[in-house]
Amino acid sequence: MRAAIRGAGDNGGVGTSADSGDSKYARGTRSYTMSRIRGKDTSIERLVRSYLFARGFRFRKNDRRYPGHPDIVLPKYHTIVFVNGCFWHMHEGCPKFKMPGSNVEFWTAKLTRNRERDRAQHKQLRAMGWRVIDVWECELERQSRDARLQSLASQILDAPVEGAVENGGETADTGQQ
Repeated sequence: MRAAIRGAGDNGGVGTSADSGDSKYARGTRSYTMSRIRGKDTSIERLVRSYLFARGFRFRKNDRRYPGHPDIVLPKYHTIVFVNGCFWHMHEGCPKFKMPGSNVEFWTAKLTRNRERDRAQHKQLRAMGWRVIDVWECELERQSRDARLQSLASQILDAPVEGAVENGGETADTGQQ
C-alpha cells in the first residue's frame, strides 16, 4: 500500500502531484482513497448505535422504507436519527467542513445537492409524523462525545410535539443544521 501512495524516490507525494501542487497523495491514489469511504456502518454510526443499544434502545438501521434510509429508526419513540459526517453533509460553521480547493465547481455542486437532499428528506419525514434528530461528526469528538450522547438519549425519550415544525423546518432538535 505504501508504494501506491509513495513513489520511489519522492517525498511521499507532498507537493509533487502533477494535478495539484498541494496534494498529499501520489497521482491516482486520491480516487482509490475516496472510493473506500463508506456510506453506512461508519465508525460514528457504530458509536451512536452501540451507545443507544447499551442503554436499552431498540432500533432498525438503514431502513429503506423511509426517505433518506435513516441511520437509526426508533419506532417506539417515533424518532429517526441521522449520523452525519461534517464534510459530506456541509455542516455550516464547523471546522471539520472545508470546501476542497481543487475541482471546486464539482464539489460545490455535489455537497450542495447533498445538503438540499437532506433538508427535503427531513421535511418529508416530519410530514409523516417522525421526529428527526441530526448527530454531527464533530459532536462526537472525544471531549464532547459523552455529553452529546446523553443529550441524544434524553431527546429520544422526550415526548414529541405532534405536528410542530420548529425553526423553519431546520433540525431544531440539535440546535444545528
